Amino acid sequence: MNELFRDTESKMKQAVEHLHGEMKKLRTGRASLTLLDGVMVDYYGTQTPLNQVANLSVADANLIIAQPWDASQISGIERAIGKSNLGLNPSNDGKLVRIPIPPLTEDRRKEMVRRAHDLAESARNSVRQGRRDGNDALKKMEKEKEISEDDEKRGHDEIQKLHDHYIGQINESLEHKEKDILTV
Repeated sequence: MNELFRDTESKMKQAVEHLHGEMKKLRTGRASLTLLDGVMVDYYGTQTPLNQVANLSVADANLIIAQPWDASQISGIERAIGKSNLGLNPSNDGKLVRIPIPPLTEDRRKEMVRRAHDLAESARNSVRQGRRDGNDALKKMEKEKEISEDDEKRGHDEIQKLHDHYIGQINESLEHKEKDILTV
């Protein structure tokens, strides 16, 4: 039964970790290198993460600088950032790619908050699915007389506690990100 709890908790924890990773990619109006995590550059025919072809740094709150290790890749980096659907307009001076982070409009902020809510709901659904799987496994174990009815009841209570804990983490993460996005 302990193995079942570990598996259930692992599934719930993965859902929360995935949510945190996705939340980092949402723009908050400030320059952040995590914003560019999903950008892939065509590097001599191979799709390569941006951070593996250039040195990235935050110059100030509204500017990210990408300094390619291979100067011939500047146009590819610029193209990849432009195609990334992040609403960014990079420019280069022959040595560096400057990526200005435009301030978020009110509509764009609301759209980002909606996206954060969608991500949180998806994570909640994953946690609920983990609870459902755990409860089904407990019922099966009780039906096959591997555990008693009392153990099944205690198991359901334990899985519910895990569920409530991880749903709380999701809600807390959403609240924090929403505050970040809406703060001007």
